[in-house]
Amino acid sequence: MRAARWGVAGVLVVAALGLASGPSEPLATWTPRVWLHAHNCYPDEGRGADRLARALAAARGTVAIEQDVVWDARRRQPVVSHDTELDGHEPTLEAHFFEALAPRLERARAVGDTAAWPLVVLHLDFKTNEPEHHAAIWALLGRYERWLTTAPRVADAAAPQPFSPGPLLVLTEQGEGQERVFHDGVPVGARLRIFGTVPTPPGDSDDPPDVRAAKAVAAGPEQLIPSGATNYRRWTNHAWAVVEAGGPPRAGAWTTADRARLDALVTRAHALGLWLRFYTLNGHAPNDAGWSEGYNFGSPDAVGPRWRAAIAAGVDFIATDQYEAFSETRAAAIR
Repeated sequence: MRAARWGVAGVLVVAALGLASGPSEPLATWTPRVWLHAHNCYPDEGRGADRLARALAAARGTVAIEQDVVWDARRRQPVVSHDTELDGHEPTLEAHFFEALAPRLERARAVGDTAAWPLVVLHLDFKTNEPEHHAAIWALLGRYERWLTTAPRVADAAAPQPFSPGPLLVLTEQGEGQERVFHDGVPVGARLRIFGTVPTPPGDSDDPPDVRAAKAVAAGPEQLIPSGATNYRRWTNHAWAVVEAGGPPRAGAWTTADRARLDALVTRAHALGLWLRFYTLNGHAPNDAGWSEGYNFGSPDAVGPRWRAAIAAGVDFIATDQYEAFSETRAAAIR
């Protein structure tokens, strides 16, 4: 996916893929679109109470929202938190995300512009994977199923089925036990409400950091993305360190070789019917916003070429903490 034009709703129109959809048609297996992926879009340690509002305003209509979720055994609810040690003040996922997005998503249902759906992607990054947590998330999604982009559960799990569009698409990753609840335990004929990543090869945690960095950037696209979409597994999720050795803090000048590497990974993912996310691309001076220096290229001038290259390559989800600056770059790139 290279040269493309953009419709009013921000959907890439790629004639070769034949991805038309209408009010009565299910979405195709995947819809090409470049999204702001709002990294860690929740309050944390007294900072970031405005992150969700900022992301919704910056994206101008379509946005992917990351929510880290932890099982609060005392309250018996999923809560939004980066840390697994809870103090009881963490917002519930239902209050922080679903209740906050209700007016927007109900308006979308009333308008009924299904060709533009989904408008919002919810990425759940499970920090704990208790069976009770999975069951609570499944039940929560059931309460809001009228908003969801879903697919039919069929007997052949390997065969991706068309999506039925809703204004909200929910994604998860590959946490232990998730597929058993979110796919295997769903009766044939019912609807899948949430979709996971394909498995990625495990790294060797015993390797020194320099060795791990070298291995990540040396691995071929077929090693990093070894399998394609299934009915439940629809995307693949990677640190930027697979593009540039050591990731943002150690990146040098952006080169044609880096661009070729990026293009090869995008081509591989899309050829296998997968959405692709890269995390996390920031470029800023030191600040007290709680943004990790491990994701920092160091300046807007350094991150800008990476943002523009990822947009041009067709990366589906580009994760950043700099919601406004990325959205301005994306808008300029697609004019």
